[in-house]
Amino acid sequence: MIKASELLCNQLGLQFNNPELFVMALTHRSKGAKNNERLEFLGDAVLGFVIAQKLTELFPDASEGELSRLRASLVNQTSLASIARDHQLGDYLLLGSGELKSGGYRRDSILSDALESIMGALLKDQGIMVCQTWILRLFEEKLAQLTLENWSKDPKTLLQELMQAKQQELPEYRLLSMSGLAHQQTFKVECKVKLLNETTVSTGISRKRAEQASAEQMLQLLQKDKRPSENRL
Repeated sequence: MIKASELLCNQLGLQFNNPELFVMALTHRSKGAKNNERLEFLGDAVLGFVIAQKLTELFPDASEGELSRLRASLVNQTSLASIARDHQLGDYLLLGSGELKSGGYRRDSILSDALESIMGALLKDQGIMVCQTWILRLFEEKLAQLTLENWSKDPKTLLQELMQAKQQELPEYRLLSMSGLAHQQTFKVECKVKLLNETTVSTGISRKRAEQASAEQMLQLLQKDKRPSENRL
């Protein structure tokens, strides 16, 4: 049974000037043309900005790569779906009949998109400051648990350890090309993991640097992967 959206709004500590925006944020595309996709697009952008800004405050000495990995550990489908479940968001989603029958209200992708849609709706309704405050409250516990200890490792090591933890084959790196003079060469390297159909390609002034950059991109892809939960991070 779908619960009234007002209950969720109160539970989340929100008050909307335009309640229709909040209802729209809970409306999946399977329900019809008027759905939360545009709000989700907006929410995804503001969430990334708010978390990135907070991380630079919390970790002033962290490198860009470390900050990117920290952000990816928070801003990903699994993390967002977990927060959504904490607030029983699935009980309030407006889904089409097909998604209702298939249990769409339990699906990570739908839950995470709905949470980002609420962020987008709040941004439109009350502006960036109110939205920022609410997002940081949502992520307060997760932010408090972050440390640089596990994120100071280089991307190749992190990717390898991730594949080992998931009992997957190790990443494969392939040199695609070398160009330039002997003392000014540029290397292009491809990274591939069996967990994804996609590959990442990066360049560097050495093969090692190109491999590290490609591994970094692959880690970010894996965090954003939107396949069923058993294959996701």
